[in-house]
Amino acid sequence: MSKFMEWVDARFPATKMWEDHLSKYYAPKNFNFFYFFGSLALLALVNQIVTGVWLTMSYTPSAEEAFASVEYIMRDVEYGWILRYLHSTGASAFFVVVYLHMFRGLLYGSYQKPRELVWIFGMLIYLMLMAEAFMGYLLPWGQMSYWGAQVIISLFGAIPVIGDDLTQWIRGDYLISGITLNRFFALHVVALPIVILGLVVLHILALHEVGSNNPDGVDIKKKKDENGIPLDGIAFHPYYTVKDIVGVVVFLFIFCFVVFFFPEMGGYFLEKPNFEAANPFKTPEHIAPVWYFTPYYAILRAVPDKLLGVIAMGAAIAVLFVLPWLDRSPVKSMRYKGWMSKVWLLIFCVSFVILGVLGVLSPTPGRTLLSQVCTFLYFAYFILMPFYTRLEKTKPVPERVTG
Repeated sequence: MSKFMEWVDARFPATKMWEDHLSKYYAPKNFNFFYFFGSLALLALVNQIVTGVWLTMSYTPSAEEAFASVEYIMRDVEYGWILRYLHSTGASAFFVVVYLHMFRGLLYGSYQKPRELVWIFGMLIYLMLMAEAFMGYLLPWGQMSYWGAQVIISLFGAIPVIGDDLTQWIRGDYLISGITLNRFFALHVVALPIVILGLVVLHILALHEVGSNNPDGVDIKKKKDENGIPLDGIAFHPYYTVKDIVGVVVFLFIFCFVVFFFPEMGGYFLEKPNFEAANPFKTPEHIAPVWYFTPYYAILRAVPDKLLGVIAMGAAIAVLFVLPWLDRSPVKSMRYKGWMSKVWLLIFCVSFVILGVLGVLSPTPGRTLLSQVCTFLYFAYFILMPFYTRLEKTKPVPERVTG
């Protein structure tokens, strides 16, 4: 075996990659519960790719046969129903894990220097995931798939001058048709997964170049022993690989419970109108995107003007990219930041959840007003961040991790 590895290493840096990214990559020893979600996101990605490949073997990307092929997968393909539920539930699980992973970044300042590029790559992954989910949402060719895509694509028409041409270019036709379905299928199955995998590699490479953050926000590279090993670091393998396996087992228990007992999750994971074939002449009573898009959909609806609503929705995502330069705090972790940062993070999280709930519900004057308030608070968190992070009094940060 050693001779075989020598032969491989002379031609490909297999052992070097193993050491650089696992056995000799030293991570802080005080990782907590929130550090499970990076590895779980990778697991969710693998699940989506593997189940997606198997689903494409029986799926037909045409307006005439798409809905019937999904029914065929569910009823006639051996184990097709579980593949479909693993994929549909996996999409929601992916976003749950990603949102918690992002929350951990906000909580412990994982976007601050020198990890700005790690955060940027992560946000690009998030943006591509949203595009991937949207493209895949059309593929079942059900009522909500069709009309949800109709609503979202029509938003591009609000852009001055180029809006109508851009909308037609995205659809590939004058209305959503088999051409739209076919191009969305190609993007969902081939183009976007390649981009996401590339960004995941860049995200991990950038992380391992600067080192992982920790709940204290302390740089463990500053304190090393005579062998150059961080005093507060432990090898990622076997310590964190074993710990992550525990997280994976717990995650799979919860995930499989949902897959086998609540795969539709009351219409939040798989909407009831999507069990009807797409009908251009019959509009569903209430059109809303899947739950993981609803905060931004609520922001869109909170603004009366269509163009300004589209701008607000785009800005809500774009502002996340500049977060590393908005936070002027001298400390990273929320443990040592002042009370203003803690209060504003709480306000931001509560506003985001409320917007998510409102995006699912049909609009009323009261809900629209609440959406506007939460939208204001959402943006205030970022706009005011340079001021309250600079003005607040912070606690002294320890020189070494505290556990």
